[in-house]
Amino acid sequence: MKGKAMIIVKKYGFALLFAVFIGISRLSNFPAGIGIFKNFRIFFLEMILFLPLMFILIGLFDVWVPREKIIRHLGPEAGTMGILWVVLLAMLQAGPLYAAFPVAALLWKKGCSIRNVFVYLGAFSTLKIPMLAFEISFLGLKFSLLRALFSLPVFIAIGFIMAVYLKKKEFAVKEAG
Repeated sequence: MKGKAMIIVKKYGFALLFAVFIGISRLSNFPAGIGIFKNFRIFFLEMILFLPLMFILIGLFDVWVPREKIIRHLGPEAGTMGILWVVLLAMLQAGPLYAAFPVAALLWKKGCSIRNVFVYLGAFSTLKIPMLAFEISFLGLKFSLLRALFSLPVFIAIGFIMAVYLKKKEFAVKEAG
């Protein structure tokens, strides 16, 4: 019984500590704690509304897109076209950055090269069309194009560097279970 309690504390200890902190903050009218709770509630509701739809789309992508196509178009032998495809995929998506990680994991699982996974994450974080449209409206077309032209080569370089680095480390993703 004691061992099981320790496992629960280790697994949920931070969440319990957070709940106690929020409860004490609300009882004592601690402004920082109340502000933290308000921000937590906003992000939590956003995630609850967004993530189920995202996982449904990822599940459909997993079922409908064969592994052979991913390997052929985004795999280690895909070359420059593979980079272009992942940049295009990243640009056409919308949503917060945490939504890109399940897609990246699925791409990796289906045979996408690690270089292209990193390029995808970088392009997703900076080149999404909805974000570019928003940026152009506030900062102008010239600024957005220059920023995109300077940031994309950096993400491609990071993809190549990480591919070499992780190959030396014999990187492998552990399956959950």
